[in-house]
Amino acid sequence: MILPSHATLAALELSDPAVAAARDRLVAGGRLTQEDGVRLFDAPLLELGRLAGAVARERHGDRVYFTVNRQLNPTNVCVLSCRFCDYAKKAAAPDAYTMTREQIVAHVDPGISEIHIVGGLHNKWRFEDYLNVVRWVKEAKPDLSVKAYTAVEIDFFCRLTKQPAEWVLERLREAGLDALPGGGAEVFSERVRRELFQQKIGGRRWLEIHEIAHRMGIPSNATLLYGHIETRAERVQHMILLRELEDRAPGFFAFIPLAFQPGVTGLVRRQASAIEDLKTIAVSRLVFDNVPHVKSYWVMLGQDTAAMALQFGASDMDGTIGVEKIAHAALAPSPVGIAEEAMVHAIREAGRLPVQRDALYRVVREYGREDRAPAAAVGTPAARAETPASR
Repeated sequence: MILPSHATLAALELSDPAVAAARDRLVAGGRLTQEDGVRLFDAPLLELGRLAGAVARERHGDRVYFTVNRQLNPTNVCVLSCRFCDYAKKAAAPDAYTMTREQIVAHVDPGISEIHIVGGLHNKWRFEDYLNVVRWVKEAKPDLSVKAYTAVEIDFFCRLTKQPAEWVLERLREAGLDALPGGGAEVFSERVRRELFQQKIGGRRWLEIHEIAHRMGIPSNATLLYGHIETRAERVQHMILLRELEDRAPGFFAFIPLAFQPGVTGLVRRQASAIEDLKTIAVSRLVFDNVPHVKSYWVMLGQDTAAMALQFGASDMDGTIGVEKIAHAALAPSPVGIAEEAMVHAIREAGRLPVQRDALYRVVREYGREDRAPAAAVGTPAARAETPASR
């Protein structure tokens, strides 16, 4: 039986057997297995993109989301020593930094609707210091959406305070937290964790913290760091585990494949190819039948590949960012920030309709195909349709 919502998928003419089989499974209301996902990585790129793009259009039409935001990295001092990280520094390093209150508040530009806060696990900061970062930005702009602290940081706060994640998350919410970012997931492979980030929390704890957050009504994103020593099977297994969490405790807004930046780590000679990037985004879109968005993170993909990914299942391009330190510490070649006008132009050039959102995917403005399109108010029905509570 063809489900009514999949009529356009059923009409797709596909010549590759693996892609056609994936389409048939989705049309029948099934979901892809890990074996299906791995097989799709060997499928022809354009065939795979046609199917993933059709799935994205079924969900979102021509709409592509982005946010006018700033990324705030309050400190790069970190007690961990992860092999893949070029950002973290020890306290005595000449390029270590810790921002003052004035420097933190300076990131709160009047025009932004979201601030994304992540940083190092400082050897001398207490939980109160991390709470103050959220309080200070919220005091500077009370209506600002605050997306702050990865599961790695939340676990660190639990150890600092000797309190459970529920207590830590509630204190953060009282300070002004709206959502969690998806960072720190890396890849849910114990083999990779033991080799690259043995000191860091593994997949079980990351999933546990996000499940607790979702059950408390705190939504989040999810990420995958790919293009280093992981296998394609480990990539897809990572997606499956996230999909299972979303089944148990809905709350993910977006899945974000993060292309590993080799920097000076020596792990790989070069970044994953654009073909590998696009395949990872397309397979993600097909596997995640229960997560609204797959994000094309232009900071790590580069603007051209990120725009191309809008034809391969991506429906979000993150944001204008302003100043970003973590990927650029690993020598990411993308611009440090991209203006709102440039983001709108890139989405329109891909033949899509730009929609500005906040951290909770509430619509700030719908641009239409021309600038004269009317603005949409925050909290409109279109915005509410994107929230986890409505799914």
